[in-house]
Amino acid sequence: MKIVKIDDIIGSDREVEGPGWVSRRMLLKSDGMGFSFHETIIPAGAELHLWYKNHLEAVYCVAGNGSIEDKATGEVHEIRDGVLYALDNHDAHILRGGTEDMRLICAFNPPVTGRETHDEDGSYNLVED
Repeated sequence: MKIVKIDDIIGSDREVEGPGWVSRRMLLKSDGMGFSFHETIIPAGAELHLWYKNHLEAVYCVAGNGSIEDKATGEVHEIRDGVLYALDNHDAHILRGGTEDMRLICAFNPPVTGRETHDEDGSYNLVED
């Protein structure tokens, strides 16, 4: 059994920041669960161009608001507390923070190692152990 407290993640090497996001990696590949699990904070007004070519991601909003735009179709979907979106086709997208910071709970498959960084097209490369 694993017990993970967000207070233990904040300020550790499992809290990773980039322009317009903070990711608190609660479970990583090394934890052996077959997926990684993160709390991600998107500040109000942020705009992120992302494309997880090598990962599937499910995201559940537990606070705040924003939107996600499907780059292939131009469709925009509102995100708020209680909304889940799943990037089940490696969807290129634009994630926008709304009027308040969004707090998102995310699962990645395959799991991330924690050493990934977004490349120029917004994706994570696969990092092997």
